[in-house]
Amino acid sequence: MTSNDNMNVIFIGKRHGRSRALPLNAGVIAGLAFLVAAILVAAGWAGYQFAVSTAETRQPTESEWVADWQQKLNQQRSEVSDIREGVQEQIDALTIRLGAIQGRLLRLDALGQRFVESGLVTSGEFNFDQPAAVGGPEDSVGGDSYSPSELTEMLDQLELLIDDREKQLRLLDQVSSRNRLEDELYLQGRPITWGWLSSRYGYRTDPFTGKRRWHGGVDLAGKEGSDIITVGAGVVTFAGDRFGYGNLVEVDHGGGLVTRYAHAKTVKVETGDVVQKGQVVALMGSTGRSTGPHVHFEVIRNGKTENPEKYITRASR
Repeated sequence: MTSNDNMNVIFIGKRHGRSRALPLNAGVIAGLAFLVAAILVAAGWAGYQFAVSTAETRQPTESEWVADWQQKLNQQRSEVSDIREGVQEQIDALTIRLGAIQGRLLRLDALGQRFVESGLVTSGEFNFDQPAAVGGPEDSVGGDSYSPSELTEMLDQLELLIDDREKQLRLLDQVSSRNRLEDELYLQGRPITWGWLSSRYGYRTDPFTGKRRWHGGVDLAGKEGSDIITVGAGVVTFAGDRFGYGNLVEVDHGGGLVTRYAHAKTVKVETGDVVQKGQVVALMGSTGRSTGPHVHFEVIRNGKTENPEKYITRASR
């Protein structure tokens, strides 16, 4: 060491025993100290990173594996539950639509049965109590089940078809009902099931006085107690005894048309009754101004009598 406090580092070579001195002042020492500190810090940081990496790659424990799988199973259960709920909602929606379609088909069957009963179609041709007969050979290739979307599309097409059939059948029912009503109101035929014409419409010799008198109807003689029937549907406006007519039934057919059935032995209806064409309203007798069992038949239009013979001989509709 010298007097100015400088330090010398002596390097001695292996060959020839030569030595070399390196002087160390304060700056060099400080630099060396900084370098050593930097190396130590870098080594510490490298050790920290190694420890973190080692911790991350550490194998999980058995309890950690179980917890992880339990979490995955719970998630799958939740997904399955959601799928099942969605499928059930689709099934419920399809079931509701099927119920509505079945109700509409029942109404169509009832309407078809009315056509059978009315005679528009024969029961042998259409049997609405049995399903439609279908069939065919079985295909050797197995069929596939329908998907929900395909079922939905089929239901859509079926509902459109039912809508169209309902409209057609409803229109046909209206036409049929109107035709039946017109047929019922159409005056035609004889007011008796058995008998003969005994006195015509117009002037005749009165059987009691022998004088020429007006006869506002026709007389149809027959067996006492035989049926007297209406020649058209209508409402009974009088049922009882009337002077000269004896027991009388009067039926209003609408449109200004009224028919009368007089001299009955027994009246079978009451005032206010709705009667159908061909319905028995009285039994033949000889009450009132009469010489024997017969029915006095009148047709009145707007308060004036008409010749009933044109209705008796009228062609049916």
